[in-house]
Amino acid sequence: MSKWDRLRNMMYNPMRDFQERVFLLQIIIAEVVVGLVLIGDILLKEDIIEVATLAVSLILSPVVAYLSLRYHKIQIGSIVIASSVVFGILPVVFIRGGGLYGGAVIWFSFAYLYIGLLLTGLARKIMLILLTLMAVAEYYVGYYHPGWIEPHDTKMFYLDSLVSVILVGLVIYIMVWFLSKIYNGESNRAKDEAEKVEALRLTQNRFFSNMSHEIRTPINTIIGLNEMILREDISDEVAEDAANVQSASKMLLHLINDILDMSKLDSGQMQLTPVNYHPGNMLSELVAMLWIRAKEKNLDFKVNVSPELPSELIGDEVRIKQILINVVNNAIKYTREGTVSLSIQCGERKGKEQSIIYTISDTGVGIKKENIPYLFTAFKRVDETNNRHIEGTGLGLSIVKQLVDLMGGNITVNSVYMRGSTFIIEIPQQVVGEKVIGNIDTLARHEHYKKSEYQRKFEAPDARILVVDDNASNLMVVSKLLRDTKVQIETASNGVEALKKTLANDYHVILMDHLMPEMDGIVCHRLIRSQVGGRCRESKVVVLTANADSESRALYENERFDGYLTKPISGAELENELCRLLPKDIVYMYGSDDEILEETISWMRSDQKKENIAITTESVADLPEDILSEYNIAMIPHNVRTDEGVFKDGIEIETDGLLNYMKDLSHQITSLAPDVKEHEKFFADCLQNANNIIHISISSKITGSGCMNATEAAAAFDNVTVIDTGHLSSGQGLMAIEASRLAAQGKSVSEICEELEKLKSKVCTSFVVDNLDFLARTNQVSKRIASLTKSFMARPVLVLKHGKMGVGDVYFGTRERAWKTYIDHTLMHVGNIDDEMLFVTYVGLTTHELEKIKKMTESRMKFKHIYFQKASPGIALNCGPGTFGLLYKKKS
Repeated sequence: MSKWDRLRNMMYNPMRDFQERVFLLQIIIAEVVVGLVLIGDILLKEDIIEVATLAVSLILSPVVAYLSLRYHKIQIGSIVIASSVVFGILPVVFIRGGGLYGGAVIWFSFAYLYIGLLLTGLARKIMLILLTLMAVAEYYVGYYHPGWIEPHDTKMFYLDSLVSVILVGLVIYIMVWFLSKIYNGESNRAKDEAEKVEALRLTQNRFFSNMSHEIRTPINTIIGLNEMILREDISDEVAEDAANVQSASKMLLHLINDILDMSKLDSGQMQLTPVNYHPGNMLSELVAMLWIRAKEKNLDFKVNVSPELPSELIGDEVRIKQILINVVNNAIKYTREGTVSLSIQCGERKGKEQSIIYTISDTGVGIKKENIPYLFTAFKRVDETNNRHIEGTGLGLSIVKQLVDLMGGNITVNSVYMRGSTFIIEIPQQVVGEKVIGNIDTLARHEHYKKSEYQRKFEAPDARILVVDDNASNLMVVSKLLRDTKVQIETASNGVEALKKTLANDYHVILMDHLMPEMDGIVCHRLIRSQVGGRCRESKVVVLTANADSESRALYENERFDGYLTKPISGAELENELCRLLPKDIVYMYGSDDEILEETISWMRSDQKKENIAITTESVADLPEDILSEYNIAMIPHNVRTDEGVFKDGIEIETDGLLNYMKDLSHQITSLAPDVKEHEKFFADCLQNANNIIHISISSKITGSGCMNATEAAAAFDNVTVIDTGHLSSGQGLMAIEASRLAAQGKSVSEICEELEKLKSKVCTSFVVDNLDFLARTNQVSKRIASLTKSFMARPVLVLKHGKMGVGDVYFGTRERAWKTYIDHTLMHVGNIDDEMLFVTYVGLTTHELEKIKKMTESRMKFKHIYFQKASPGIALNCGPGTFGLLYKKKS
């Protein structure tokens, strides 16, 4: 390999440090350029001192470069060379080469480029200052002491400057080209790596999903047939053994779900599914699973439930149960003797939202204080030495923490090493009705569950059911579980066979597996609905699948299946679903309708309670939580990108934290609107509970607006309308409130849109800001203008006109004086202002300052409702602390 090839490999080797590669290129270019300049100076018979200086630098620079690369001291080598240029070559070339009438002036640009690229930190700043001072000194000498400079004639000046322009231009061109090539190479490598990581993530998720699906199928057989055993007239011993099998199978299923959920949480794909549920029933099922584990270790298992606990709640029952199973199971694993207890009580209640507190205590080994920070880390088990014989995946508590956070809850740990631990989990949930649970004994319920005789809920001998599944065991399990209901069951092993049967026979309900050979369940469902001559086009089709993740759930709902059941399936679940779907005139009930309805709570029931029109908006609309709740307005968060990552506005990052973060001027912060996919998912979720959506968007003319993305996403739906309000912050929020009022009055979509169009000109949106520094940081105004307004103690008023933000008035003087003038001017025409509602939306103000603003406002005009609303992070990063605005509606 030639020397040139070695140098080329060194410069383009991505494993080498970037500074080393740039340093090497600079040295090569400098050597070539200095060599050419030296030859030119000799031919042009330049001053001997200038020639000698260039010759010395030509010899010494490679030596410095070699030593710097050999001993990995690039920064020191760069400083040495920069110092020689600033204090040696440039002064000599300037004084001995004609001063301003030579080429030295042009070489100053090369020196600035060299220092900017190769030096870092304090050294760069110091050398930049020294170079600037040297340039000033040389110009000073040229002006006040021209006699010190060796003069050039006109011909020499033109030749010298021409050569310098060409060489410096070539140097800059080569450097920019080289840096661009490196950047593109690194960018492509980063893109390739990102694609590999994404492909690996998708492969991992697919593996976990497939694994969950495959394992659920045999578990379905085990649990289903075991339930048939429990229905028989068997001894207590056999009944207890069967109950243990049932519990162990469900625990195995729980562990599988943990692995799948960890994958989802890591990729940010976990979604909550709130439903109406009865905590008493959930606790009984949980106790049935965990009581056996405690009994195996001779532990006392105590469950205490507050009688004031609501009997019905809205929450993600599956995830809450998963949280409790993980924590209680952990307590049982790490307790050798003594007691494990679970208590549930009510915490603070705000309106319909009730905080439920779950406390899990044990008398186990406890946790060392230094290990508590690592307690919720995935795959890490604390105190390995003492706990090495205890089984577990190391995933449980990590999943618990992430699920609790996802639900807006909190988890705390109290522990004394070798004496036990207490986990306190607080999860807010919605209360349904005012009925409380009263006194229950979950352990007694469990004992009753083990010994109770099976009671079918209905009989329907005239009902015809088709079960479609490629697994013979699954067909057998469903057939046996429904045997006592006397329904007529036929089976098909794939979609093709099912279509033949639906062409020839009538079925009231079809239970359809998803993944099958030849034709899957989704395709089969579509073909059944459109089958020419088919006799089941109006039949109810329920997907019965081992795909239990939220993405699959959403898929089946979008495909308009009439129900969704997951494997492993129980007889009670099958009977409840058939009760719901079979014609009432062929079903003979053995329980009351109320009991059946209470037990039949599924995602399909939400269709019956859909609103006609749902109003949605963005987090930058700056509406208080109680207003969002009162007017039933759904909100999609904007994103805030920082050096630490991307965070959801108002959810993962708060305004005060953002302002503290922005105090460091080196931090880069950007407000990002939700992208098209995020909007599509948001609209799809909202449409589960509404027939139409009117989305109230921030002005499309504002930097970082999400209006265009929302409009593009709405194009994928027939019933989503996006309104460009022409406003932002609480001005946008006022329009969302008005839209909600109109929807509650029963107005149509077109009527609401028409009213909102009229309202745009009546909403007033303005802010008085301390300065323009934050707008300058986000490049919305120039730093020069920001600095100028600050130096004059000017406090601009930002006003939204025709959808664009601009400077209205400018007030001078102290904060309070500017605030008073702003309030008086904004509320000048009292008679034309709607006094129903005023928003004072602010950033970084104290309670004392807000009280002053309130007094100033009320002295000018009385409003029925004044809301002091802290601006969202997305708004705050553009305005900065010391900002507030008066946002209201005009009468005309």
